[in-house]
Formats: sequence, structure tokens, C-alpha cells
Amino acid sequence: MGRNVRTHTRNQRSIPALTPRQQQILSLITDGFTSREIGKQLKISVQTVEVHRFNLMRRLDVRNVAQLIRQALVLDYLPKSYPQRPVTPAHS
Repeated sequence: MGRNVRTHTRNQRSIPALTPRQQQILSLITDGFTSREIGKQLKISVQTVEVHRFNLMRRLDVRNVAQLIRQALVLDYLPKSYPQRPVTPAHS
């Protein structure tokens, strides 16, 4: 059996369960951090961040970050008050 394939039901919808690391990555993505910045902050490689991002997007059935954030809001992975602070653009 695959790890974390179970789902939770919220309001009669089947919601994919996220791993703690996926929740952490999702939070940082929605805060506007780049993969490089997330990797630095979590002390993991950029490639590992990209794998988590890919798995998140596949699990939530989305194709880009805008859809990822929207789906995260719809599925209650993010607080209704999102965003809590203005997002500043990343520096290259």
C-alpha cells in the first residue's frame, strides 16, 4: 500500500491527505518563496523541493501554482484569512 493515500472527508468531499512536509512546502509556496528559498530554509535540495511541489500538484490535480493556491483554499488547507500579509517578490 502507498503511503498517505488515505483521504479525509470534509463537508462530504473526499480530501487528499497531505504529509506534514507537503503542508510545510505548501505554506511556504503560498507565502511566495521560490524553490531555492524553500530549500535553503528547510535545508533540503532544490530538487527535493521540486519533487514535493510536483507531488502536491499531482495530489491536488492542478497544473500551476495559481491553481495550487486556489485548490488549497477550497480544500481548507489554508486559513480563510489568507493571505495574512502582503507577499513580497523574490529576489534573484
